Amino acid sequence: MKRFAITALLLGAACSNMPAEPPPAATARPNDAQHAAITTPHGDHSPHHGGLVMMNGEVHYEVVFDSKGKHRVWFSDAVREDLPASVAASVVMTITPRMGAVETLALKIDDSGESWVADGNPLASGDMVKLSYALRGAPFEIEIPVP
Repeated sequence: MKRFAITALLLGAACSNMPAEPPPAATARPNDAQHAAITTPHGDHSPHHGGLVMMNGEVHYEVVFDSKGKHRVWFSDAVREDLPASVAASVVMTITPRMGAVETLALKIDDSGESWVADGNPLASGDMVKLSYALRGAPFEIEIPVP
C-alpha cells in the first residue's frame, strides 16, 4: 500500500510538471475570397497590389515598380492584413539603372495613408533598386533586381 501511494505521488508530481500545451496560433483571415482559406502566419505571399512581396521580421512589404515610374510600397502583418503606411518611416528607393544616372526617390505616404509612393523614371530589366526604411525605429535595407 505504501509503495502504491509513493508511486501515485511521483506520477502526480511528474504530470503536474509537464509543460502546458502551447496556445493555438492566431487565425486572422484575409478579407478577400482568394485568400480566405489562408489562416497561418506567413502563409500568403501572393501580391495584393501586383508587386513583389517580401518580409522583414513579422511584417510583409510589397513593392510595386510601375511601368510609368509611380513606385509604391505597402506594409501588412504576418497574415497579410493591411497596416497603415505610418508603420514605417523614411522610405527611400535608390535606383541604379543599367545605363544612366542613379536616381534617389524619397517616398511619401499617399493621400489614403495606405502606401508609400514616389514618381520617378520607369524601370528597365536589369536595373537595381535599393529600398530602405525604418520599421518601428529599426533601419532596414534591401537590394532588389528589377525583373
